[in-house]
Amino acid sequence: MPYDPRHHHRHSIRLKGYDYSLSGAYFITICVHCGLSELGEINGNDMFLSPYGRIVAATWESLPDHYSYVELDAFTVMPNHVHGIIVLTDVNIPPNVGAGLRPAPTSEAGRHGVPEIVRAFKSFSARRINQTRGSQGQPFWQRNYYEHIIRNERAYFAIRDYILSNPANWGADKLNPIMPTNQFNRYWR
Repeated sequence: MPYDPRHHHRHSIRLKGYDYSLSGAYFITICVHCGLSELGEINGNDMFLSPYGRIVAATWESLPDHYSYVELDAFTVMPNHVHGIIVLTDVNIPPNVGAGLRPAPTSEAGRHGVPEIVRAFKSFSARRINQTRGSQGQPFWQRNYYEHIIRNERAYFAIRDYILSNPANWGADKLNPIMPTNQFNRYWR
């Protein structure tokens, strides 16, 4: 279906007025385009990565190489999405994003925020996956992503536990495409 501004309204899901380059921890969820299970499969309580899943994991792990103020915490690759915690530290060194990317404008702090980091992650990984499968220019990730600002230690530990136990809970996961259609669709309206 072609884009029609009368029917397709894009609204930002970011917290209005919040500076996403501020130091802190951010919970990120990114879904594969059309919810396809391209990243691997769950067997029992374990996630087995596909070649694309391994590319995604390696790209995630390389983020601190491009952004010196980024630390990575809990992370899991699921069949059709990823969950992770990105921590922006107090180090205020402008990042080296790499050739071939057009960085988004930096914040007042002089560094890129979470939206730019996620954009770069999605671009790096999609480019490598599309080279592998011979489908240059095709979307791999859904547009946008989910983020949550982690505001306290209690929330941090709850989110961290959720991420690490996600493969074991795949049968009840709302992003699991084998859930009954009526339950699955209610999360995408």
